[in-house]
Amino acid sequence: MTEGASRVLGIDLGTVRVGLALSDPLGLTAQPRGFLPRRALAKDLAPLAALIREQGIGTIVVGHPRTLAGDTGPAAAGAEAFAARLAEALPCRIVLWDERLTTVQAQRALLEGDVRRSKRREIVDQTAAAIMLQSWLDAQTAGSSST
Repeated sequence: MTEGASRVLGIDLGTVRVGLALSDPLGLTAQPRGFLPRRALAKDLAPLAALIREQGIGTIVVGHPRTLAGDTGPAAAGAEAFAARLAEALPCRIVLWDERLTTVQAQRALLEGDVRRSKRREIVDQTAAAIMLQSWLDAQTAGSSST
C-alpha cells in the first residue's frame, strides 16, 4: 500500500458470525477486529458503515470460500452476493479473496495457543478474517515489489 492509503477491512462470513479484521494504517499487518452476529445484510450495513467512517476504510476484502480443488459452491455464491450488496451500499472498493482453510488455520492457532473452547467459538471467525486479510495484504506487497 502507498503512503496515505486507507485501511483495509477483512470480512469472514461464518455461519453464525461475521468475523472482522482490520489492517494497520500502513497496510502491512492485519489484526482481528471482532465480529457481528450473522443477520440479514441490511442489519449489518449500519455497523459496517460506522466502522468504515471511524477507521478510514477504503477497501473491504470479503473471504471467498472455494473448495480444495478451487471450485465454487453455495458458500462462494453467498460471498459473491454479499460482496455485490456491499458494493451497492458502501463507498469502498470490494474485493473477493480466496479464504480456503483460514478457519482451519485459525482453529489450529487457537488450539496451539491453549485458548479455551468457549473463547475459541467467540474469536475463530475474527481470527480467520485476520489470516485471510493478511494473505491479501501480503499479496499486494509482493505485487508492488515486483514492479
